[in-house]
Amino acid sequence: MQLPVIAALLYANLAFAAPGTAARRQRAAERLAERRVSRASNTLQPADSEFAIASKNDTAHVEYSSNWAGAVLIGSGYKTVTGTIVVPTPKVPSGGSSSRQYSASAWVGIDGDTCATAILQTGVDFTIQGSSVSFDAWYEWYPDYAYDFSGIPIKAGDTLTFTVTASSTSAGTAVIENKTTGKKVTHSFSGETDRLCQTNAEWIVEDYSSGGGLVPFADFGTVQFTGASVNGGTGVNGATIIDIQQSNKVLTECSTSGSSTVVCSYTG
Repeated sequence: MQLPVIAALLYANLAFAAPGTAARRQRAAERLAERRVSRASNTLQPADSEFAIASKNDTAHVEYSSNWAGAVLIGSGYKTVTGTIVVPTPKVPSGGSSSRQYSASAWVGIDGDTCATAILQTGVDFTIQGSSVSFDAWYEWYPDYAYDFSGIPIKAGDTLTFTVTASSTSAGTAVIENKTTGKKVTHSFSGETDRLCQTNAEWIVEDYSSGGGLVPFADFGTVQFTGASVNGGTGVNGATIIDIQQSNKVLTECSTSGSSTVVCSYTG
């Protein structure tokens, strides 16, 4: 089948599924179609300079990254990772342009740090352009692209629980439940050729990639992962803390609290 035909079918299906007026349906279709061919998470990328930058609080940061902020457990046998967030309201970062689009993403996942062959992950993007704010729930088996869930409307202030489960190194599920609305969506993976190692468990705020580069990073305020657990019990004790550093500037401040909470704040 030729690419124009595929694109036409994709637009038609998305437009039919999207809620609202015809104009809103078309805008949603275009945005979702673009995300399907270009939006992707990435493995943890080292920061763009080698020198250490002092943290803005007393948290001992072990790693800086250009795209990940949050907490990573490194071990073995990680099969299920769960975390709950309250959806933030993104803002244009200080000095940013109201005509430019800014985004960030919060997700939980398995692998992608010391194991770079695959990531099983699910989460939500938050995007702002001018006064327009949007949210997209998604699932991904990296290195494939992220795909949007349908049937789970999201707004700022909603409580979302993310869960990924690896039933093997090549199969698993991604689940998002909106505790505020009672909506729940699930995607199952099977026969994936890029295999998990099951050695990393993550709770991450990401500056994700689109069109071959990092998207302009939104001021996401604060994202707090609560109920952070691995395999139904183990929490975040012993996790590596990661902050985003770009152009020799640290943009986030992350820490853990107790055994089941990860907090990341935008510091710009």
